[in-house]
Amino acid sequence: MGLFGRALDGSGKHDLSSTRRLRGARFYMSRLAKRTATVGGMTSVSRVLGLVRDVVIARTFGAAPEADAFFVAFRVPNLFRRWFGEGAFSQAFVPVLAEYRERFGRDDVEALVAAVTATLGLALALFTLVGIACAPWLVTLFSPGFLEEPEQHARATALLRLTFPYLLLICMVALSGALMNTWGRFAVPAFTPVLLNVGLIAGALWLAPQLESPVFGLAWGVLIGGVLQLLLQLPTLARLGLLLRPRFRPRHPGVRQIGRLMLPAVFGASVSQVNILIDTALASLLVSGSISWLYYADRMMEFPLGVFSIALGTVVLPSLSRAFQRGRHEDYARTLDWGLKLVCLVTVPAAVGLSVLATPILSTLFEYGAMGGQDVRAAAGALAAYGVGLVGLSFVKVLAPAYFARQDTRTPVRVALVAVGVNVGLNLLLIGPLAHVGLALATSVAACVNAGLLFRGLVRRGQYRPGADWAGLLGRVGVASVCMAVALRLAAPGHSVFSALDCWGRGAWLAGLVALGVLIYAAVLWLTGVRPRQYLNV
Repeated sequence: MGLFGRALDGSGKHDLSSTRRLRGARFYMSRLAKRTATVGGMTSVSRVLGLVRDVVIARTFGAAPEADAFFVAFRVPNLFRRWFGEGAFSQAFVPVLAEYRERFGRDDVEALVAAVTATLGLALALFTLVGIACAPWLVTLFSPGFLEEPEQHARATALLRLTFPYLLLICMVALSGALMNTWGRFAVPAFTPVLLNVGLIAGALWLAPQLESPVFGLAWGVLIGGVLQLLLQLPTLARLGLLLRPRFRPRHPGVRQIGRLMLPAVFGASVSQVNILIDTALASLLVSGSISWLYYADRMMEFPLGVFSIALGTVVLPSLSRAFQRGRHEDYARTLDWGLKLVCLVTVPAAVGLSVLATPILSTLFEYGAMGGQDVRAAAGALAAYGVGLVGLSFVKVLAPAYFARQDTRTPVRVALVAVGVNVGLNLLLIGPLAHVGLALATSVAACVNAGLLFRGLVRRGQYRPGADWAGLLGRVGVASVCMAVALRLAAPGHSVFSALDCWGRGAWLAGLVALGVLIYAAVLWLTGVRPRQYLNV
């Protein structure tokens, strides 16, 4: 009968208006699916190039102290990027922009965009200057273990001063992306991260060998990538008529409304990054290499998260915002239900696959040059632990926009505070027996708590009611994932066997394992009655 059932009148005949609504709903879901595929496809290019970037960094720097220092220097501006860029700012800006487009004319929309551009740009410029000046204290805050190694602390400080201006560049990129997404242009914002990877690869391969301290080539690569990302946005904004002269109007009603929504969203939209930075700070107290092991594991988890979950959340937020502004509560609930079901279908097997194949994946990608077998095994433990949280993180990418679309940013921040508390408590509990793996596991549990509380809040308020078909879907996905896990566990070789192969042999074996897992998962779903058209509506 499909995802939305069948509308019948009392005599058993199709009610014409209900049938038309059903067809409209299917068309609506089909359009969302195609947009998600577009964003996911472009993001896939970025993520694949991101893997190439990480392979290059791993082969060049491995898990050495220099790599630890760079990863800290890169993560600090990335945290603030989540706050001021595609995190809190976008979650607050897109609903307000959608409201202006629905209720006001083009002149009012342009005035809002010009005021937001100037206000955000000035605030970021000032914040960047403060961040550069306070770099030593930021390094101490996020990596207290570096205080015991003055040379490492000084290196991280110098790197942070180079990478911090990236915050200004990428947040203006996020503003441009929010505008394009609201106008239904998803391809350019999704492709943009490719240029950061290009900058980092160039920094590692071209700049690093020419510098006295090679790791600074990576920092310069971050800046180069940021400039390229911003330049890419300008032609599309010009075609949309949105490349406007900034006008500093901090008292503009729309700017003030965005500010009110953004303040609590600063924490709620970036809880996963806060948790990762807490992990980084504690990992700096562990043996050298712990920060790098967590970084490489997190990057592997970010691949399915970015290709699918973030792409889905990017598409869902404008759609939820429009549905809410137009009072179409059925479209709102239907979009949310569709997104959550796709998350379940895709990320549960992805999480299982990452956990079971953690060692083969990391060995294939990174076990060359400066990255040794011990580093791979250590990172694999963290990746298996991170895999537990992939489903929770992915659900948050859909559930949080459901609140932001209603301009409710307070509830997610309250939930985020609980999640951070859980993460910190588990960090302290698990770091002793499990070291860096305990930190990754704590982050995963906190992500699941975050998702569970957001879900419960929507259900309690009556804003979302799961359908009766959810139980059957969860059961089928669970059975298919277990079958896949058992097959992969039996087929995967030990690390000693795998690492003895060259890169082509490892790649071929890993590709075969991935294909086996996909085949078994899809076959079991098919045998239990799941059909793609039920959930894709294409």
